Amino acid sequence: MAVDYIVIVVYLVGMLAMGWWGMRRARSKSEFLVAGRRLGPWMYSGTMAAIVLGGASTIGGVGLGYQYGLSGAWMVFTIGLGLLALSVFFSARIARLKVYTVSEMLDLRYGGRAGVISGVVMWAYTLMLAVTSTIAYATIFDVIFDMPRTLAIVLGGSIVVAYSTLGGMWSITLTDMVQFVVKTIGVLLLLLPIAVVKAGGFSEMKAQLPTEYFDPLGIGGETIFTYVLIYTFGMLIGQDIWQRVFTARGDRTAKWGGTVAGTYCLVYALAGAVIGTAAKVLYPNLASADDAFATIVKDELPVGVRGLVLAAALAAVMSTSSGALIACATVANNDIWSRVRGLVKPSDGEHDEVKGNRVFILLMGVVVILTAIALNDVVQALTVAYNLLVGGLLVPILGGLLWKRGTAQGALAGVAVGGISVVVLMATYGILANEPIYYGLLASLASYVIVSLATPATDAAVLAAWRERLAGRTPEAQAEPVPAHR
Repeated sequence: MAVDYIVIVVYLVGMLAMGWWGMRRARSKSEFLVAGRRLGPWMYSGTMAAIVLGGASTIGGVGLGYQYGLSGAWMVFTIGLGLLALSVFFSARIARLKVYTVSEMLDLRYGGRAGVISGVVMWAYTLMLAVTSTIAYATIFDVIFDMPRTLAIVLGGSIVVAYSTLGGMWSITLTDMVQFVVKTIGVLLLLLPIAVVKAGGFSEMKAQLPTEYFDPLGIGGETIFTYVLIYTFGMLIGQDIWQRVFTARGDRTAKWGGTVAGTYCLVYALAGAVIGTAAKVLYPNLASADDAFATIVKDELPVGVRGLVLAAALAAVMSTSSGALIACATVANNDIWSRVRGLVKPSDGEHDEVKGNRVFILLMGVVVILTAIALNDVVQALTVAYNLLVGGLLVPILGGLLWKRGTAQGALAGVAVGGISVVVLMATYGILANEPIYYGLLASLASYVIVSLATPATDAAVLAAWRERLAGRTPEAQAEPVPAHR
């Protein structure tokens, strides 16, 4: 394993070096949080694909392929569909808003009264998303170094916190581009063909496995529908995703770059399912489906290649973890703390916004690592995150974009009723049940529509300013000045 160790260590050191380099560029709030809003199509596509395809999509996607065959691709496939829908229908308008958080968008649309409660829900979602990615380090480092779970989480989490704190979105963008390349080579170009060949090819796989392993709908219609509700709609409204949209240079970059990234996700989904199916042929009696990825990598790949593929798994986890971490810190600082601070003590002038956001990334990083150590179940944590996000925020956000009669009171009712319903139903039916997201979403929609119709329409001046902002015609929505770099 010496060669594999060298590959992994070089990769990790490279991540830290890019964090240091990114620190030299991040000299303003815009540079630190959204990379100056000037990523071109190539970098935008790579970083967007990197953030949505994390440990759950890689290790979990292979595990679903092991358990269900080709239909195990549906979880990651619905993520790709959500990214495509976001890119084609909404990304251009979102990019023109020139805001930093989803809650700022809600404030603009509804007149400044929906941000705090939506910020709390979004913070809980991004925190749990970062935690699920951080937990995944334990699996990967156990395979690489036979390392205790807690130490693995601390090591992996500390590296992500370090480079994210140093350079913010610039560091994360640079590391994500490397991670995108490593994932593409490691998973698509190396692990996929090697796994199929080791399993004897597709003809042997079909001969060895039941026919349902090759049924596109074998995982079940209800499961696919739930994936669409959680992941496809979740892609439309997550702060971690929107914050990447805000980095786009312009409308066309956001639309077409995101479309390329979404298409890449569809290919990645099928690749993971095929790898998992091949693993089922090679190792039919694994104790857990989630062990399929680590087992096939450890036992079937040659020296050096094994290190690169494990680096690809690390890349998948780190890209999602860093994106969720900066999103969590941005929401905590801009949507919650800044408002609370303003209520307690009005601002007394300018302050170093880069330093403030850097401190919040560090603080949230510590919280994420400690929470990851305390939790064990990645699937449950991820389900809680997406249930809160979709159940509480989907209706007010899409309602604000699509229905001009929606009001601030309706938005607040939708967030509160949907969020509380999801929490109560998860406690009643169980975290992994389908009912919480079904009924929570319906409760949010009903309360949003009823309260909006029962309250006065949003002020015409607010709506007019909103339309101007969507069109990119207001001073606030113009591109921010780009600071000079040495």
